[in-house]
Amino acid sequence: MPAPKPNSYTRALTHEQAERLRVLLVERAWAFEKKEYTLYAARKDKTTVAVYEKGPKVLVQGKGMEDFVSFLLEPEVLGSAELGYDEVLQPEMFTPHFGIDESGKGDFFGPLVIAGVYTDRDIARRLIDAGVQDSKAISSDTRIRALAEEIRSVPGAEYAIISWGPDRYNELYAKFKNLNRMLAWGHSQVIEGLLEKQPDCPRALSDQFAREEVLQKALGKRARAAGMELQQRTKGESDVAVAAASILARERFINWMQEASKRLGVSLPRGAGLVKTTARDLVAQRGTDFLPKVAKMHFRTAYEVLGLPVPEKREWRREG
Repeated sequence: MPAPKPNSYTRALTHEQAERLRVLLVERAWAFEKKEYTLYAARKDKTTVAVYEKGPKVLVQGKGMEDFVSFLLEPEVLGSAELGYDEVLQPEMFTPHFGIDESGKGDFFGPLVIAGVYTDRDIARRLIDAGVQDSKAISSDTRIRALAEEIRSVPGAEYAIISWGPDRYNELYAKFKNLNRMLAWGHSQVIEGLLEKQPDCPRALSDQFAREEVLQKALGKRARAAGMELQQRTKGESDVAVAAASILARERFINWMQEASKRLGVSLPRGAGLVKTTARDLVAQRGTDFLPKVAKMHFRTAYEVLGLPVPEKREWRREG
């Protein structure tokens, strides 16, 4: 049975291209709507277009995706024909490799999850046809879970996942004292797990996050013995293996958050919204010793909530 045609397309844009596309949508009477994390979003004839702030990046979905990309986006915005030419434009994406990505790194509450997925030509094509894309372009938990099931169902698409709940995360951060070194070690653990299943895989790709020597130093025994090539690049999630890893990591993260919220009887917020308020309420109700069980304690938010001076030259992310 042939695989269904994809009805989803994503691509990075320049700010000028994003504005050009907005003008074209206005001229063609698309209905604009508000959507979180987007510069704008619009809908017409069962086709939706969302241009996300981060990137920026365009996501086109629906039955008219192919015509929209081929007859409007490519000729009038991108200035090039790309749809259907993946293997010509990104040949490395169709060679055997691991894609590695994480979820929860920027969230004060919840775990850090790192996932890896093995792909080759056939697997990559199956994932693309299934609509696999960067998890950050997907706002629906239901869609994340559906795509995660699709990824797990593709023959040969081996995967490995590690998840550090807040207790373990804080313990490791106290040991490494540097988030990039800690991430590099986590990536190496995922690569070691994948090499158990695909020992001949020649390379691993992730989004850019650390200097090359940091990654090399963190490599495990199997990767060193195999001569594993480590690659990093900005917008690594444009590679379908990295995108698939981002979805598996995101699924594990949202499941943890949902289960913890249910167990605690309080909704743990993702991202930055209501983070400080929730943290202060938890401390007031359960004491200061409870916060490390649900939150990453090197974040600036933890010091502010606990009324502690923020250390100088300390790694944190501003939340709430």
